[in-house]
Amino acid sequence: MAVTKILARRGGLAQAIAYVVNGDKTEEQVLTAAQGCSIRSACFEMQDAKIRWNKTDGVQIYHIIQSFRPGEISPELALEIAQEFTREHLPGYQAVIGIHTDRDHIHAHIVFNSVNQLTGEKYHSNARSYYQQIRGISDRLCREHGLSVIMTGEPSKAVSYIEWLRQSKGQPTFRSMLEADLRTAIQDANDLGHFFLLMEHMGYEIRHGDRLGFRLRGQERFMYPGRRDPLFTEDGIRAAIQGNLAEIEAGHRPAVIQRPKYRSYRKHPKYTGFLALYIHYLYLLGKIGQRQYPPRMTPHLRQEVMRFEQYQVQFVFLRENNIVTQADMDAVQSRTEGSLAKLMKQRTILNVRKKRRQHLYTALADAEALAPSKALYEEGLTGMEAEFEKYMEAVKQLEKCGISAERLTEEKAEIYEQLASLNREIRAERRKLKLCQEIRQQIPAMEQDIQNTDEHQKEVQEHEHRRR
Repeated sequence: MAVTKILARRGGLAQAIAYVVNGDKTEEQVLTAAQGCSIRSACFEMQDAKIRWNKTDGVQIYHIIQSFRPGEISPELALEIAQEFTREHLPGYQAVIGIHTDRDHIHAHIVFNSVNQLTGEKYHSNARSYYQQIRGISDRLCREHGLSVIMTGEPSKAVSYIEWLRQSKGQPTFRSMLEADLRTAIQDANDLGHFFLLMEHMGYEIRHGDRLGFRLRGQERFMYPGRRDPLFTEDGIRAAIQGNLAEIEAGHRPAVIQRPKYRSYRKHPKYTGFLALYIHYLYLLGKIGQRQYPPRMTPHLRQEVMRFEQYQVQFVFLRENNIVTQADMDAVQSRTEGSLAKLMKQRTILNVRKKRRQHLYTALADAEALAPSKALYEEGLTGMEAEFEKYMEAVKQLEKCGISAERLTEEKAEIYEQLASLNREIRAERRKLKLCQEIRQQIPAMEQDIQNTDEHQKEVQEHEHRRR
């Protein structure tokens, strides 16, 4: 199995090449190779390509690291796989390859020029290029050479190199412990608010936003497990709490089900205004994507094809809200802003209620999370003095308030559930406003693109008519 990652660097070209071909790591440079340049003059040749194509700014090099499971591969085979990967994924790019054997695991380093020496194009790295190209090619080459691979289609199995290395040695990682606690809370929770309460009582701090973040008290950074596994998004957790956890984990049911709104049958309408403009533009981009029309396209339109799905979402928004004219757009935006203001006011009221009780909610979470520390302290274990004091202070606050722990727990869970629901509605309204703003900005450019394309098409037809 090869774990891959790619790093972008805006400087340090000579240092990166020197690190890759370091003789102490590559068996005196026996385990090195190059593509489109020589190892000795790689830095000069890469700089020369940048100057020749007048692309000396921005990202200078990319650094791909391919790490293999300890004991699974020989250095020679790792070099062969790295060379095959470079030839297939980076044709025309100057690259230096080094296989490092200074650790328990063999790993390949590939440093390549950000500018293609044959075409002058700059390499662009994003999530799609990583999963579909770098990861896809690497996994296929590993499979062809009899090596294990990370299972595709299972984002929760895609882990960082450090996590993978700890797992391969049988050591627990914070991510694995967090996911285990998340599953436990999902199984025990009655609703989303109760889930948040349980996670706090396990000792976690929670960050609410577009993604849910979790960290243990005292940790510096939040982790966002929903980025890798949709089960741990807010919608995924809500669905799992409703009794679908086993089916989701077995792969029989998606964590988040996108259900389109029910729309009764209507005859295909004749679109006008903004809707007609979007239909025309989407048709134009669809033809460009098929490379049928127009015969030549500008770089701008080529980029627009990559945003086809985004424009589809905007069109659906226009259609569902019956937005045809600028006045319709203004009305929808005004209603959305009014709805958002009401929701924000409701959230503010809830946050004020929460703030008044926050010291009790914190004490409740401390008492639950520190109960094991208190038991260890009473058994005579040293080093638990601070935790014991914090536990006793929390219990003292709860006893003073005169509210039972059960009632306080129910109240806290209820407020968290209401806040989660309001946050969900607020995000939806903000998405609507964002779509309104994007459409307003996009419409003039669409009209200009359509006009330019029509004029170009007329010129092509006139030229063909003269030739006949």
